[in-house]
Amino acid sequence: MNLSELKSAEGSKHNDNFRRGRGHGSGNGKTAGKGHKGQKARSGAPRVGFEGGQMPLYRRIPKRGFTNRNSKDIVALDVSLLNRFEDGSVVTVETLLNVKSETQQKGPDRKKGLIANEFDGVKILGNGELTKKLTVQANAFSESAKAKIEALGGKAEVV
Repeated sequence: MNLSELKSAEGSKHNDNFRRGRGHGSGNGKTAGKGHKGQKARSGAPRVGFEGGQMPLYRRIPKRGFTNRNSKDIVALDVSLLNRFEDGSVVTVETLLNVKSETQQKGPDRKKGLIANEFDGVKILGNGELTKKLTVQANAFSESAKAKIEALGGKAEVV
């Protein structure tokens, strides 16, 4: 599906050329769809969200914190998770995406693999033990993770 192929649902579009208030025979005469009397029937009706002078909802709710535009979503993975790869293999971010996580209790996304598809980088941390010689390609490594990978003869390559 492309943005250029989007269409509105059948019958959902209304024509803005509809002429209101042009007599009973037009089907929308007299009050022109505004009902009888009241503030909303007259010109100068209040804007959407106006609560008649009462403090509006969007100002009553407490506002805390902010969203940093420059923050990065870095996924942290332990060295022990790399044991599920075969000895001597090259582990990339793409291969981590495809591997299913059976033992991971919490984390970005258990359904798609070790890490979710939407992220800014992967950092390998030094938690746990590594028993296999691997070439690991990730965005960042902790010092202890790099030491554990290289102690077994593997390589820690920053992509």
